Amino acid sequence: MRRNKLRTFLTGFSVAWGIFMLVILLGSGNGLKNGVESNFGDYATNSIDLYGGWTSKPWEGYDRNRRIRLTNRDLEILEREFPEVEQVAANTWLSSKKIAYEGEFMDVSLRGSLPEVARIEGIKVARGRFINDADIRDYRKSALIDEATSLVLFKGADPLGKFVRVDSLTFKIVGVTQGDAMRNNAVCIIPLSTGQLIYNANEPYVNNAIITVRDIRTDAEMEDFEKRLTGRLAAEHHYDPTDESAIWINNTMERYKDMMIVFGGINLFVWIIGLGTLLAGIVGVSNIMLVTVTERTAEFGIRKALGARPRSIIRLILTESVMITAAFGYMGMVLGVAVMEAVNYYLTQTPADTSETGFAPTIFLDPTLNLGVAVSATVVLVIAGLIAGYVPAYRAAQLKTIDALRYNK
Repeated sequence: MRRNKLRTFLTGFSVAWGIFMLVILLGSGNGLKNGVESNFGDYATNSIDLYGGWTSKPWEGYDRNRRIRLTNRDLEILEREFPEVEQVAANTWLSSKKIAYEGEFMDVSLRGSLPEVARIEGIKVARGRFINDADIRDYRKSALIDEATSLVLFKGADPLGKFVRVDSLTFKIVGVTQGDAMRNNAVCIIPLSTGQLIYNANEPYVNNAIITVRDIRTDAEMEDFEKRLTGRLAAEHHYDPTDESAIWINNTMERYKDMMIVFGGINLFVWIIGLGTLLAGIVGVSNIMLVTVTERTAEFGIRKALGARPRSIIRLILTESVMITAAFGYMGMVLGVAVMEAVNYYLTQTPADTSETGFAPTIFLDPTLNLGVAVSATVVLVIAGLIAGYVPAYRAAQLKTIDALRYNK
């Protein structure tokens, strides 16, 4: 190695670059995955959203293009008749309203919700509480605002217990929610029953029903559940059970599973590229060992003439191979981890722009790599280097002493 420093360095650099790129690629894949998952937040991944639509087929005397609207009775059906259903929630959107406190005002999207919405949608309450059963039962004029709305209306003061005006009505603030990456506008939440009574003339309609399911483990079981679900709602609302336009189903379970399959493919692709880069480094180590053995064949002959055993020749060459792969592999690993930690530090220290929406959608988050994976990759690299050096080492050890002494003469 001393006589061919440049050659050794270039070979070692290829090894270091291979492990460095593997760490960078794996860390970047983790960052992308974590970023997308963070946008789900605590949203229940075993949930299914149901939306009313429009019929596309005539049925039992009813014309096509008839609007189907979900109701409170549908919520009771979902909860009572389907054992797979664990929780039932619902929302009704009440359009944009002007919310005001003293001299401050802004536009918000008003919606009525059931208490279970917080658990299923993963809504985090920064202060106070969410809508509860008493709010629903007593038609209370309780309201939650998000942090952005609180900042505008109350200028940093505690909003809990204060009364705000929503158009011409007064509501009591009972909680403040954190920003929601799934929505990009200010939201005010009131009890579903209150919203239906005041803004929908007490009509029991809901814009969407949200359920969480359990004990559904296969695609066949999910397909059977959705078929029974749509069949029951079709009987309730008198439309063709095969009409997919009447009720829209947004299956978060399927979306999440598909996303995990995509990230699994990305991860596999990253490993293939990274291992290919590592393999190039290992080939470089193997080549330099072959050249080294060729150049030092006469030296090995002298060593054998002086009594050196074949295994000492093998050990000498393997030591050099392992030193190259271990030293440069370790440097590549440390540099790769350092770069990912620096990127993560930058992301955590850079404040997100939440001035308008109160949240910051994330596409890249915590791009760090499990240290065990990096160390394992380095160990595999060293073992591969050991194997790469063994073949030329074994050939050198098997040469007869006289042949080795005459080599290159």
